[in-house]
This record gives sequence, C-alpha cells and structure tokens, in this order.
Amino acid sequence: MQPDTHLIQAWESLRQHWIIHPTGKGMPKTPIYSLLRMVIPPFVRPLLRLRIRGSHHIPRKGATILAANHLSHIDPLVVIVGSRRTTHYLAKDGHFENPVLRTVMHSTGQIETLREEGGSGALSSAADILVANRALGIFPEGTRSKRTESPFLLPGKTGVARLAASYPNSVVVPIALNGTRQCMQPQHHKFPRFWKRLNIHAGEGITWLQWLADPAGGDMSSESLSAIAQGEEHEIRASLAKLYRKFTDQLMGSIASLGAP
Repeated sequence: MQPDTHLIQAWESLRQHWIIHPTGKGMPKTPIYSLLRMVIPPFVRPLLRLRIRGSHHIPRKGATILAANHLSHIDPLVVIVGSRRTTHYLAKDGHFENPVLRTVMHSTGQIETLREEGGSGALSSAADILVANRALGIFPEGTRSKRTESPFLLPGKTGVARLAASYPNSVVVPIALNGTRQCMQPQHHKFPRFWKRLNIHAGEGITWLQWLADPAGGDMSSESLSAIAQGEEHEIRASLAKLYRKFTDQLMGSIASLGAP
C-alpha cells in the first residue's frame, strides 16, 4: 500500500523525535571492491553450491537495507555475492587492528565502528550509507546466533526499524540464509566448507512509509500520527518504540517465513 501525501507530512512532523543524523564523514571510495565485485562473483558462484532465490527483489540502486539472519562468519560474504550490488557492513574496530585486514576492510567499503561511540555511533555510521543511496547489510539480531539447535533465529533488535524510519524511502529487504552454519560453524570450522549447500532467499522489500500505511503493517493514518505528535515527549517516544518493535517483529517473521532456520 502506497502512503498518501498527508501521511508523509504527518510522519515528517515527528522528525525531531526519530531522525538519526549521519556522521557526515561520507563514504570511502572503493574501486578495488567494485572491480572485485564485477570480476570474482561470476567465477565464484559456479564453484559454490549456492542457490539464490528472489534476487529480483533487491533494488539495483538506491538506499537499501539488506536484513538477514546471522549464523556464521561468512554471512556477509554470502549476502554480498548473492545481492549482486556493492554492500556495506558495519564492523567492530577490532577487525581493523591487523594492518592487512584493515586494508581489506577499508578497500571493500566496510565501515569501522568504535566501541566508545556505542550504539548511537553505529547507527549514525549506518546512516552515512543510506544518505549516499548505497546498500547497507545488517543483521537485525544484533549478533550471531549462539544456539546449538534449531530454531537458531533470535529476536530482532529495533535498530533496523529506527534506520528505516529515519530514512523512510529506503527499501528494507528481508533475506534468509540457510546452510552457512554448516559451511562454517563458529568454534568448529577454521575454514569454510564451500561444498556445502548454501541458500539465499530474498523477499519482497518495503519502505517504512509503505509499512506505516499498510493495514497489515503499522496501520497508521495521518490522523493517528498527528495524534501522537500532540503527546508529551515521553509519550511520543513510547509510541514510536511500539512502532519500531512491531516493524522489527514483522521483519523477523518475514525472514523466518523465507526459510531462516
């Protein structure tokens, strides 16, 4: 369902309560990444037992959030290969301590997040990616699942919803990864076992504004948003938190329905 002008204006009237400002650092140039992305995947895909479904749901350009379940260290690589567009992930500063790894991370456009900046700093770095109309890879669970048996999928954290709400025309695409744990299980495998079957299933994307207007989603109208705007600060934040939680829960439900174990 497409949002009408009145709903868009009503959401914008709440801007001061939901906006995540970018850092303003801009995006690094990634000529090496762009070259590797064009050259390597055509050769890698035939070697992998990789099955990709729903790739047509992933926009070829524009601000996009690729939201997947997280089971293994190779998950970002699998999403990048499967999405067929330059995708940027946030990575903890510990991954940048080794000079060689730091060079690889920077040259492939991965974004360093600093521990001392906390969650707000990470969200602002993610905002840089969306402002630049790039693709942001994100794991809504916030961490790799440590469960030892199915279901592995964890409840999602609402950071993905806050980003979608702050950049409401960004397309959020749910992605289910299956087989990456068998390919490289943490604490068990030192190297990927690429002969194992890998499945990527991308679902239909949705923007925050489309979700707000959808009766099966946020089920909000311009009137209901305007009513929220009339509340006290704590009431507004509580109302927005409920929307973030609902969006995240529905997103995780979509990832599960696409086949995430």
